[in-house]
Formats: sequence, C-alpha cells, structure tokens
Amino acid sequence: MVEAPQTAEGWFSLHDFRSIDWDAWREAPESERQRAIEEGEAFLKHRELVADAEDGESALFSVLGHKADLLFLHFRPSLDDLSAIERRFEDTALAKFTERETSYVSVTEVSGYVSDDYFEEGADAVDEGLKRYIEGKLKPDIPDEEYVSFYPMSKRRGEEHNWYDLDFEERAELMAGHGEVGKEYAGKIKQVIASSVGFDDHEWGVTLFGADPTDIKDIVYEMRFDPASSRYGEFGDFYVGRRFPPRDLDAFLGGESVPTGRVPEQDSAGHPHGEGGHGEGGHGDDAHGHGQGHDHSGAGGGSAHGDHPHGEGEAGGEGDHPHGEDEGDGGASDEDIRGELADLDIYAGKPHGEDVYATVLYSEADVDELFDEVEGLRGNFDHYGTHVKTAVYEGRHTDRAAVVSIWDTASAAETAAGFLSELPDIVARAGEESGFGTMGMFYTVKPDYQTEFVDTFDDVGDLLAEMDGHVETDLMVNTEDENDMFIASQWNAKEDAMGFFRSDEFSETVQWGRDVLADRPRHVFLA
Repeated sequence: MVEAPQTAEGWFSLHDFRSIDWDAWREAPESERQRAIEEGEAFLKHRELVADAEDGESALFSVLGHKADLLFLHFRPSLDDLSAIERRFEDTALAKFTERETSYVSVTEVSGYVSDDYFEEGADAVDEGLKRYIEGKLKPDIPDEEYVSFYPMSKRRGEEHNWYDLDFEERAELMAGHGEVGKEYAGKIKQVIASSVGFDDHEWGVTLFGADPTDIKDIVYEMRFDPASSRYGEFGDFYVGRRFPPRDLDAFLGGESVPTGRVPEQDSAGHPHGEGGHGEGGHGDDAHGHGQGHDHSGAGGGSAHGDHPHGEGEAGGEGDHPHGEDEGDGGASDEDIRGELADLDIYAGKPHGEDVYATVLYSEADVDELFDEVEGLRGNFDHYGTHVKTAVYEGRHTDRAAVVSIWDTASAAETAAGFLSELPDIVARAGEESGFGTMGMFYTVKPDYQTEFVDTFDDVGDLLAEMDGHVETDLMVNTEDENDMFIASQWNAKEDAMGFFRSDEFSETVQWGRDVLADRPRHVFLA
C-alpha cells in the first residue's frame, strides 16, 4: 500500500456563498429593509469580533459574477461552532432576502510534505520559525488584503496519471516544486489550504488573498504549468470577491462601491458606534440587537495593539516585539524597559517615530549562499507595501549570520518569518533563546568613523565578557552596507543587562556614539 502522508488539523472552515433576492429587496418597505441592514450588520460584526467562540476568524466579501453576491467566511475551532453560526444567521431579518447558492466545509491542514520532523519527533523538534509557520497555517488570520479567490480542487485518479499511486518521495518532490512557485509570490499572496476529504465534494478548498487581483490570476496561471497541477490537479468553480466591513452593508445593498472607506462614527467618548464597544443596551449576541452588550475594547478602555488577533488585551501602545507581548523577567513589558532606559537618558524608541515590527533569525549557512536566498525573497517582499527592509548581517565574533526583516504590521512580519524560517541552516529566532536578549538595531555609522566604531565595540566587548550574567555579544555588519551595524547581546536576566546600561562605561560609550553615528540608534528587546 502506498504511504499516506501524516496530517495535522486546525480550525474548521465554512465558505457560505449567498445571493440577494433583489426583486424582494426592492419591493420591501423601507422599515423592513432598515431592520434587515441593522440585524445583518450586528450579526456580521459579532462574528468578526469572534464573540461567539473561544477563537477563530470571520470576514465578509462581495462576490463578482452570477454565482453569488456575498461570501461569509468563517474559521472556528469546531464544526459545532460553524453550525451555530449558520443557524444564527437564519434568525436575522437579512436572511429572508438571501438564498444560499453553495457552501464549502473543510478543516485547515498541514501534512508531512512540510516537515517530517514535526510529525515524527513532535513540534519541539523543529525550529521556532517553522513552528510558527505551521501554527499560522492551522489557525490562519484572514488578512487585510481586499481581494479573495476561492476554489475547490482534488488530485487526479486517472488511468495515466493517478496521484494516489505515486510513492511518498515522488509526491513530496512534486509538492516541493509546487511550493517553489508559491514562494515567488511571498508578500503578495497569502493562501489558506483546508482539507475537505469526507466533508465536501472535492478534497481541498483553496483560498487566496491579495491586494492586487492580477497577482491572484498570475499565481494560479503559473501553477497550472507545474506538474503537480498540470498532471494531477482537478479544479472546481472559482469565486472572486472583495472584502468589505460590515458597516458598509447598507452601501453594498444600495449599489455603492465597497469598501467605502468610511470611518466609523464616534460618540462623545471617542468610541466607534457599532464596533463592539458598547456596554448595556448595545448590540450583543442576540441577532436582533437586543440584550446585554459586550465590551471588546480591551481592559481600561485604552488602545491596545497586542497579540490577540482582534486587538484585545491590556491598554497600551505597540512594543517592538512583533506582537507587542509582555517581555523580560518577571513579566516586565517592553514599555517598562523603555521607561527604565529613558530614566538613564538612553533612547529606546522607534526610529523616526515609525511603528515597525522586526523579525530576526540566525543561520549558520555560508553567508554568500544565504544572501542569494534572501535576495530572492526580498524581491518578492518589495512588492508588498508593508515591507520596510530585509537584510543579512554577518557576525564578526560568531559563525552565524542574522537575517533581519522589518515590516509595518505584525501580521506581515509573522508571515515573512514563515518564509525566512525555510532559509538554509536556520538555528534560532531572536528572542527565543534562553535568558534575556537585547539587540541594538539601526546603528548607522558615519563612514569616516566605521573603523573607530568597530575598534570601540571590541573594547566594550572585552568589558562585557567580565560582567556577571553576560552570555554573548556580537557586532553584526550588513553585507551590503558596512556602515549599517546590528548588535546582538544575550544575558542571563534582565537585571544583568540593566546593570550594564547603568554603568559609567556604557554612559561614556553613548556620549561618544552621538558624534560617530549618522542616526539615532534604536534598541529592541526580545526575551
């Protein structure tokens, strides 16, 4: 018997395609249409806030063409959650104006083609970057990119070409080649692959997201020439649409272009109306907008940009960690550390006031080989508007290089980390080593002082080697710009690092640095 690849499953998925009964809509009294809009909007907002389950994602899309008008897309931990969503929608006044054209049920999946070690030795056997990549496949975010394409597919069982007669090695090789095509669209296309074996008429449901619809067309077109598709792929109907927020439902039903770009109205306290921040009497779980509301604005009512996919969590600003999570010993947050450094007159803010997210991975591969791989990925990253910078830094005192990728959004940085984790000989992701890590980034040195900066770092390195709690520090140099420096420092504990920052030697170094640096340094703390 041919070996079947092992699989791991994540969230269950429902693609619910609806058409509008436009004749009934036009003939309905204004009061009835208004009620349908209000109840439909409340239902959809409630789903996007995932107030109906412990976890998941939901989104609303308009659909082009004759096959449907709307797509309700839901990811939830269980089939029961999806079943409840279906029935709750039917209880809204909007439901009577819709007809379900089709639907698709599946479950997100990764297989042994991705990593043998993950299945044979467990999640702890793979590096953290790959682990996060797999987690993102099993529990996907619905990205902000506006356009979507969905299609079901199966593998061919023909007399000449039968996918299920191939041995594992042949299938793995074909899938690897298929994946190489996909890598060319890194930063432009995000895909969610979900298995529907035993659930629906095809074997997988494929959902593609992209800011430019021609990128969706191009990746599907190019993959048609790949043997995994040309010989073994069989496809169902394609559906294409565009995401829009529930607050634009009235505009959609009124024939306007969506999304409208309208900003939610705010009350006198600055809270958006109808966005899940109501107290008593607001739109709650009830499909008709009655009952007790729910506050999803986060503790203390502040603006939170944490790691919860819906922006919930404690009040506060964005940290430098890709998710803004609490960091450091004893739960000390990035903001706490910044405050302590500010008291010492040490700048630890974001460069030029920007909110950016850094992903750093270390590799023991040959630097030239690593750079060639990164350059290919970077070319694709540059097509994406949220990409700031990706570069390779070579260590002066260690045998490893650092790949630094900086993005405007946390989700983009996490997506990039998934691709970067597949680079050769990746050994770690910064911030996931033991102890407390600090990194000084964006040390741009004036060209005339480059040699002096390196020599001074060596002197400071000798001092660090004698300090309690110090593990390792290296000065890493951008392979494309010798004046762009990256300092990676590892300590046993936060207090060990802070002891150095409080020292006279560090203070003198900071004062000297103001004369030799072309720009203000930025410190990023990962623990």
